[in-house]
Amino acid sequence: MWSQVYDPFGDMTLSTVVAAIPVVVLLGAIGIWEIRAHIAAMLGLIAALVVAIFAYGMPAEMAGLAAAYGAAFGLMPIGWIILNVIFLYQLTSEKGDFAVLQRSISAISDDRRLQLLFIAFSLGAFFEGAAGFGTPVAVTSAMLIGLGFSPLAASGLSLIANTAPVAFGALGTPVIALAAVTGLDLHELSGMIGRQLPFFSVIVPFWLVWAFVGFRKMLEVWPPVLVAGISFAVPQYLVSNFHGPWLVDIVAAIVSMAALAGFLRIWRPTEPMTLMPRAPSESTAFAHPEVRQPTFDAAVRRAWAPWIVLSVFVFLWGAPQVRAGLDGIWTAKIPVAGLNEMVQKVPPVVAEPHLEHAVYNFNILSATGTGILLAAIISGLFLGYGVSGLLHMYLRTIWLVRYSLLTIACMLAIGFVTRYAGTDATLGLALANTGWLYPLFGTLIGWLGVALTGSDTASNVLFGGLQRVTAEQLGINPVLMASANSSGGVMGKMIDAQSIVVASTATRWYGHEGSILRFVFFHSVALAVLVGLLVMGQAYVWPLTLLAP
Repeated sequence: MWSQVYDPFGDMTLSTVVAAIPVVVLLGAIGIWEIRAHIAAMLGLIAALVVAIFAYGMPAEMAGLAAAYGAAFGLMPIGWIILNVIFLYQLTSEKGDFAVLQRSISAISDDRRLQLLFIAFSLGAFFEGAAGFGTPVAVTSAMLIGLGFSPLAASGLSLIANTAPVAFGALGTPVIALAAVTGLDLHELSGMIGRQLPFFSVIVPFWLVWAFVGFRKMLEVWPPVLVAGISFAVPQYLVSNFHGPWLVDIVAAIVSMAALAGFLRIWRPTEPMTLMPRAPSESTAFAHPEVRQPTFDAAVRRAWAPWIVLSVFVFLWGAPQVRAGLDGIWTAKIPVAGLNEMVQKVPPVVAEPHLEHAVYNFNILSATGTGILLAAIISGLFLGYGVSGLLHMYLRTIWLVRYSLLTIACMLAIGFVTRYAGTDATLGLALANTGWLYPLFGTLIGWLGVALTGSDTASNVLFGGLQRVTAEQLGINPVLMASANSSGGVMGKMIDAQSIVVASTATRWYGHEGSILRFVFFHSVALAVLVGLLVMGQAYVWPLTLLAP
């Protein structure tokens, strides 16, 4: 057994600098030097292994096993989702049905700002609530690229939109995991997060359109933007506080989509934006002319059918009863020999020492990607593909996303190495030593956790115990800070390397991850700081303290 050491050099500043090396290498390679993502991920993984073994003293075999465990998790379930979403997109695009879908969406609105709002924010939230794990970004960015959005806009804006719903994603999994690792009451945590994020559920739609077309053009469509945000925020608050974390996003997303679609039947912008705004430096390869509103004929029904089937399957596969039933048929829990319960996490990251589990859950039947694959096969048969045609298209899709799958495997390998080595805990402890400013920096710990791991669930597992212990030492309500970890974490979702690769793959813009990172980085930091300021207000400032338990 090996116990983690969080200050291997006896100097917290030096230890923090060394712990940050893998992150600096990864993000620097992608964002500054614009090295292709799979190569940057390999460099980041090498840096993480070197730091873990030579600086933190982690046994080399354990470090290698952690990397392999992470890579396997990257391929299943995350890579499995991406592969099958792109497969469905390829099927619809090849037959021309995606072009029909593009035209049909203009029946809701031919204004590009409102199409973005409906797809990236409202529809994306549904997929986040039902599945999570990269599904919303993969689906919405693919749909936006088909509608004529530039690759940068489709990727970056989908990432910005996929923030406010993340804490309750995948049927409340992040909150459930947070309650498990902290020992705090699940409903108290759900309610607290539900009193933090609704503010941002109103802000993010405005922020999204502003990032797309600028402030003045955003003001031209402020009524439907407000409708989309309010109709999402109110159910988000009510369900999270009076029911629980499970159906928050699904209910809020359905209400938001219905409210926005209904409002747009009676409201039209004075000057509709039917042409696509584009910076001179951007590619025009995906430009589309102005589209006409279609009638709801057989072609439109055919074009929407695959995406309706997808929504049904994603919802079913997200239901706990369905998951449990499929796992009951077959699932394999594989302990990682040499790593499982061989790494000990110690105070102050946790209240008491405990052993880290490393059990790979190969649940191929209940994996969300399997539901997506079945939806794609059914849709392909409906669209007229034969078995050989489906197989040919699937092989083409594997070839298309090969580098993306390699990248995601390496990204998750980095995250697992830093987790089991304890280097990410060093970064969290550095932020925790901030005294009365801890509510702000504690929120940024959650942001850092998601930026490193690509998952709000993983960030809550990683830093939830640290948040509770530190809050109790400082006399701050632990429910507030544990919730802040999850609420702040959602803003890190747009800059984690895994999500950026998902977006670049879905938009077929692989190799431009650095451009996407630079596009979203400011938005991520600014929104995370705003969440931190709200949490500080809840901790110290009346009447915001009334929002805290």
